[in-house]
Amino acid sequence: SPAVCKFTPLCRPVEHTSIHSNDQLSTLTSSNLLVCLFTSPPDGPQRPSVSVSPSAEMLEGDSVTLTCSADANPAASYTWYKEDGTSDPRLLSKEPHLVFSSIQSSDSGNYSCTAENQLGRKTSDFISIDVKYGPQRPSVSVSPSAEMLEGGSVNLTCSADANPAASYTWYQEHEDSPRASGQIFTITDFTAEHSGNYYCEAQNEMGRSNSTLRLITSSGKSHSFFCSLTHYINNPTKEVTHSKRSL
Repeated sequence: SPAVCKFTPLCRPVEHTSIHSNDQLSTLTSSNLLVCLFTSPPDGPQRPSVSVSPSAEMLEGDSVTLTCSADANPAASYTWYKEDGTSDPRLLSKEPHLVFSSIQSSDSGNYSCTAENQLGRKTSDFISIDVKYGPQRPSVSVSPSAEMLEGGSVNLTCSADANPAASYTWYQEHEDSPRASGQIFTITDFTAEHSGNYYCEAQNEMGRSNSTLRLITSSGKSHSFFCSLTHYINNPTKEVTHSKRSL
């Protein structure tokens, strides 16, 4: 009698006397071989998994690829989203790969992907992208911002966007040793002798950036204050100067 499969797969006779396959079931008769092929039943996508390449630390300007994959039958289609603080994540792409040819600090954030076919839809867990970058142009402020009286205190404050967070060091022109460390540099008992250039250096493991502050005072009944900010962005030959005068 002919060979009979005990399942309901697609079966076909072949003339070979032997077959080796992990996903085929075969029964052998004296004259033919009946090979039964099994396929996975239709199914909606499983929860997608997300991979990142390269998996090491991401630096601004690097090429980075996010890949979404999920078991599904029929094959799933994919959509990428970025969480931007609103109720609905922002749609980015309808491809399994999300490619950043030159990733920027603004690309940091939480990403997810969905896998969908006609039998269902599943969403991955969020993956956090953290792009490292050196300090941006530091911002320097002076307090009080109005007229400074001789003998008073002056606070110089420096801040710069950076990831990881920057550390700050204050220097005065023509002095080798730092005057202070930290974002705020306080000059007490302020006098005309404190006139000159001060600069704040913001630094992390990715780079550094400087801002120079010029303080000019004049003694007498009327005290004047002149502030000049010069920003050096990892290149001392490129500078931008802003000025402010209070009388």
